[in-house]
Amino acid sequence: MGRWLIGTWLVLLLTAQAHATPQASASGTVQLEGQPVLVLQSAAGAQRPEGLAKHLSNELLLLAQDYSFDPSTITTKAEPPYVMVGIQENKSTFRPLFAVDERAASLAKTSQQQLADRDARAIQAGLKRYRIERSPAAWLRGTAIAAFVLLGYLVLLVAERRLNRNTRRWLSDQAQRALPEINLGTNRLVSRETIHSALQVCRTALHWSSLALISYLMVPLLLGFFPPTMAIAAGLRSQMLSVMAQAWDGAVSAIPNMLALLLITAITTLVLRANQRIFRALQSGRIHFDWFYPEWARPTSRITTILITTAALALALPYIPGSTSRAFQGAGLFLGVLAALGSSAIATNILSGLMLIYTRGFREGDRVSIQGVIGIVQERALLVTRILTPLNEMVSIPNAMVIASPVINYSLASREINQPVALAACVTIGYDIPWKQVHALLLAAATDVSGICNEPKPVVVQTSLNDFHVSYELNASIEDASLYRRALSDLLAAIQDRFAQAGVEILSPAYEANRDGNRTAIPPQPSDLQ
Repeated sequence: MGRWLIGTWLVLLLTAQAHATPQASASGTVQLEGQPVLVLQSAAGAQRPEGLAKHLSNELLLLAQDYSFDPSTITTKAEPPYVMVGIQENKSTFRPLFAVDERAASLAKTSQQQLADRDARAIQAGLKRYRIERSPAAWLRGTAIAAFVLLGYLVLLVAERRLNRNTRRWLSDQAQRALPEINLGTNRLVSRETIHSALQVCRTALHWSSLALISYLMVPLLLGFFPPTMAIAAGLRSQMLSVMAQAWDGAVSAIPNMLALLLITAITTLVLRANQRIFRALQSGRIHFDWFYPEWARPTSRITTILITTAALALALPYIPGSTSRAFQGAGLFLGVLAALGSSAIATNILSGLMLIYTRGFREGDRVSIQGVIGIVQERALLVTRILTPLNEMVSIPNAMVIASPVINYSLASREINQPVALAACVTIGYDIPWKQVHALLLAAATDVSGICNEPKPVVVQTSLNDFHVSYELNASIEDASLYRRALSDLLAAIQDRFAQAGVEILSPAYEANRDGNRTAIPPQPSDLQ
């Protein structure tokens, strides 16, 4: 009787305070070992629903663990202006647990008595469920089901490992031969071996992700079979559902962006293919413009491909998932700093390479002389020019150095103006030899060399009158500029033979002798050697 009076006094005190302090509109959930029992949308007096729910959860746990307590003694009692929910200990003793006021009934859209009866039944059901779930029969049933689930888990692991092994073999044996290669114009971007390696990495990641997902799903399922861990299982399940809901919302919200990316990719692919076809036609001559040279087609195609790809990336950037995140912006800033630090020399060489391309100083296959390096141009890239010398040495010259130095092209004249390149052989002969004889000997030497053109005819030019000799230069055109080195060697050998046969001494580069009977510099004839 005394406990009932104390409970009634507390309820009246809380009611008096409720008239002075407005009740918050929050709610609290009464739980029993993590299992929800009922939801309190309002609490009488100055109590908050959260605090009252926590207090009731502790009280119910004590009652549930006391197996001498009968859950059917949870009942209601009208104590205007409240309806009390409590324990009918005997006919004359009623211990209140909480009070239901008019505000709680209005929030539940029912009467005070109906709300109190519903809460009492919910508490009774929660207590009974708690005891049933912790009975020996429930433990045995949970153990049996857990063993069956573990057996299924092991079967899934074996099946997944077998599937992973078969997939690895299939990728190694069959898929590698059927994989395509990704090309950008004539440049190979991704090889078949690279795609195969990437697929193997994806297969490994999918394998371990599947094992982790199966194991993670199995944990709350097993924990849910045993009463002490049911609350943990419920928390894990709610966490999974929350993650799945977020993933689903993210996937649904990303659909418009993915459609935009697919559209940009399709348009970019079509534009790149059209770009390649147009420049291939310009290179082959099927399309001709007077102001556009065929050798410009390949480098211009590369430049336009880079510009089209860059524009497509700029358009697609806002639609890429995570493009607005700070991590993405930080990565972009880092790459920008790296590009700024290393771009000065690269940009200089690229601009120089473009100038070389469009000024048409030379092209691949031409015989050139650049900074003393003579050979055949093997590659004219944006950054360097590679030349193959007669000694089969590959020399790479940065384009910035090429553009700053004179370039001698031995092949340009025959290709552009149909004029063959000329060889120049210079000799110095003394004043005692008639210049007409020297001219005749030089022209005769030109006729002895194969590959010398008849048109234009070889000519001899006297370039200077020196102190002790006269300088003569023989200019003879050759048919093939690629034979320049060999033709020049044969011409010099023929000049030596002609002058030796005529008994004319070559004073080259400079030769002075006292005519006191010393032997001349004329080599002996074959007849003299015998």
